[in-house]
Amino acid sequence: MNRETQKIIQYLDEAHATELGLVRVLQSQIAMTPRGSYRTALERHLTETRDHARRIEARQRALGRRGNPIQAGIGAAETVLAQGLAIAKTPLDLLRGSGGEEKVLKNAKDAAATEALEIATYTAIERLARDAGDDETARLAASIRADEERMLARVLQEIPKLTDAVVGADVRDDGSYDVAKTGAADASRAAARKTATKAKRTAARSARRVAPREQDLGIPRYGKLTADEVVAKLPELSQTELAQVEAYERRTGKRTTVLARIETLRGDEPWSGYDRQNVDEIRSRLDKADDATAKAVREYERAHKSRAGVIEAAGRELTSA
Repeated sequence: MNRETQKIIQYLDEAHATELGLVRVLQSQIAMTPRGSYRTALERHLTETRDHARRIEARQRALGRRGNPIQAGIGAAETVLAQGLAIAKTPLDLLRGSGGEEKVLKNAKDAAATEALEIATYTAIERLARDAGDDETARLAASIRADEERMLARVLQEIPKLTDAVVGADVRDDGSYDVAKTGAADASRAAARKTATKAKRTAARSARRVAPREQDLGIPRYGKLTADEVVAKLPELSQTELAQVEAYERRTGKRTTVLARIETLRGDEPWSGYDRQNVDEIRSRLDKADDATAKAVREYERAHKSRAGVIEAAGRELTSA
């Protein structure tokens, strides 16, 4: 690996760590932000941020990231640091300001600063990649930077309205912050609805404790593939197939790379039976879906099979909502 590629990987490590840390920060901010245009923007950017991390990770692998133990150690340290900062910041987010309105405003100002930092990061990556003749990395950086620029513009657009809310609450005693309409309250209600689903998944996992045979896995010639080759095929699998691979891997190879990737892919389907449906069936269901379902479909699809027809249909539904 030449020095230019090593430097690009170093910068991608920094960007990847920032995106992973930002996921936790966005989650904490959504939890205290009432329903409305600003929370919608945060939720959309959370989906984008997760997608950014996945795309950077894929590019790192393409550049040989896993083959360089020194770079791998640096990247792991930066990821732990970014996530640690995010975790430490979460309780401060919950306590800052004199009221709910001010907490949300201060979080928005932090968000603006974070977006500016990310724009600078991806500007540097794009220039470095172009100087090194790595057009693919340059295009990736430019694409992600465009998302960050849109988010910064959206945050700056929201700040005057959030400031007006602070004036109403702290100056005129006319507060508008309703804790029952925050993401935390919505999450509590959603948790109750998911109880039955989780019970079914627990039963299914118990039934799968008898580890499957290699020939039963959803990846042909599994035993002859390297960890990286298995990881590349995992997004194509359903949740049931992922569980089978996980059970088999824990019983046999216990390759941490494979198990870690499975962990990032595990999650609830947007609806029961989703993994078994084709593009046309999913499009038909999306025609009657609400905004939250369309978001769930787009995020889940990007993390798994990444079928263009499904992602486009979910995007159209969100645009028309």
